Amino acid sequence: MPTPILPAALLLATLLIPTATTATVYNTLDAEIHGQWQSLTLILGEERHYRALEGSSYSDAFFSVNATPGACERLWLELRVDLGERQPENRVVNRVPADLRVDHDTIHSGEAEFITERGDSGFYVQFLLEEQALLLTEMRQGETLRLRMMRTEDDPWFMTFSLTGAEAALTRAKRLCKARG
Repeated sequence: MPTPILPAALLLATLLIPTATTATVYNTLDAEIHGQWQSLTLILGEERHYRALEGSSYSDAFFSVNATPGACERLWLELRVDLGERQPENRVVNRVPADLRVDHDTIHSGEAEFITERGDSGFYVQFLLEEQALLLTEMRQGETLRLRMMRTEDDPWFMTFSLTGAEAALTRAKRLCKARG
């Protein structure tokens, strides 16, 4: 199967991380491909973040695990979905129940917070899970990550992401973070 460099490269070129007034474009450095995953450094001035991401399962979305120097063990999980139009404001759109599961392992229930950022063409979903460390361990060993977000009681939203290369990408992102911070 060919490596999906072009879609992932386009996503990387448009990576936006929120600020209080407008979406901020971070530069990327040291991007490396690991199967369906990538690891990279996001830079803006002296600010750095380290990311392992899967951006090949969907043309308009990617799932990432992120770290910041000084807090390399406090990872955050994020999904970005492109809406195709710039958002007018920063706001939390919704908080909904969410379940994440690797293969047929543990169902990790928690909350998904849907966020828009002014000037950004997408929205972000940040996941809050009690047993995130176990999920990350399972991601390193699994084949498929499944997400279910309940937009309303009768309206689930399902997504799946490949975990091919996740172990290498997560390991490298963590190593880069620790080396920096």
